[in-house]
Amino acid sequence: MTIHAAISRAALCFAIGTLIAACRSEPATVATNGSTETTVPTDEVPRYRYDPTWPAVPMPNQWILGEVGGIGVDGQGHIWVIHRPWTVSGRELGAVDGAAECCRPAPPVIEFDAQGGVVQAWPELTSFFAEPGTPAGQGNPVASTGETLWEATDGPGYGEWGRREHTVYVDHADFVWLTLDEAHVIYKFTRSGDHVLTIGEKWVTGGSNDPQRLGRPAGLVVDPDTNELFVADGYTNKRVIVFDAETGAYRRHWGAYGNPPEDVQLEFDPEGEPPDQFVGPVHGIDLSRDGLIYVSDRRANRIQVFERDGTFVREAFVSPETRDLGTGYGVALSKDPDQRWVFVNDGSNNTIWILRRSDLEVVGSFASYGRQGGQVLSAHSLVLDDEGNVYVGETRGRRVQRFVPDLP
Repeated sequence: MTIHAAISRAALCFAIGTLIAACRSEPATVATNGSTETTVPTDEVPRYRYDPTWPAVPMPNQWILGEVGGIGVDGQGHIWVIHRPWTVSGRELGAVDGAAECCRPAPPVIEFDAQGGVVQAWPELTSFFAEPGTPAGQGNPVASTGETLWEATDGPGYGEWGRREHTVYVDHADFVWLTLDEAHVIYKFTRSGDHVLTIGEKWVTGGSNDPQRLGRPAGLVVDPDTNELFVADGYTNKRVIVFDAETGAYRRHWGAYGNPPEDVQLEFDPEGEPPDQFVGPVHGIDLSRDGLIYVSDRRANRIQVFERDGTFVREAFVSPETRDLGTGYGVALSKDPDQRWVFVNDGSNNTIWILRRSDLEVVGSFASYGRQGGQVLSAHSLVLDDEGNVYVGETRGRRVQRFVPDLP
């Protein structure tokens, strides 16, 4: 059976490692969190090591990162980062009023070259007074006296910036796409930061079958053959939605298994039947060269694969016994000609799983939970460059790290 073959509900399923490439009726597993078993020679599975030389430090202008929402890569091999400057607070803002040499928040969108140097950053920041209790990042509300924090300025075309910078993606035509999930919008910019297009209505959502409004959109990918934008939508909505990448016109949408999406709140039970709807967040998305869409359903601990028209192909479960916030944070394909490997960043177990694309079995992993170099803390986003390097963006860790192929 090839990856293109649709898997029927009654099809025979099998499992190995911490992932199941499964039909819908028989989810099972044979290993626990943290273990890795492989069915291919270990010298064929890519191995990675932490690269402490990337990015270059310190950043210019006394800049520091807040929570890193997303990372992308462009055709030059430059890495783009979107972070949340309003999560930089307290003593981290010492350079703003001259109390210390460090630090001040960087603008939300930053371009790094292949060596890790900052090329540019935009838009500019402006200060605002955050009332007591205002969220300033995960588990970090503003104290009882309130605090002056920083956010992106309003700008021509998009107006008010919005809140919660989530994803950055650079397409084949060098346009830079962003999602601000709590504002329910997608922005399209030139690489220098000029606004081109907004998709969605700011601060308004209309449910999973609304063709115009979004519901906390997350991951993005543009098909270079059709110039269509595929969106993992999202934290509130339960679907994949497709737009024309030039005009923003609606094209189509679908839910889990290609079903019409329903706005239902579900919990994933690894011992039960897999839900017919996305549990959510519908978080990560990537497109293979052979035209398959890979989507991560985060709290359902699964990856679902579709054809471009929404036809369901197959699914796989990653460490399905995990509770917490789920394992399917993001999905990215390797850059070799056959794209043999699928990478899944797991922000609950804080590891990067390597799946064999031909059968969606886990064959390896790297990284572990922690604050030291090479460990990760909330592995929220992931991207690969053409050299095979893996970049991981962390929300609670507030950094981007590079892992390079560990060649024999």
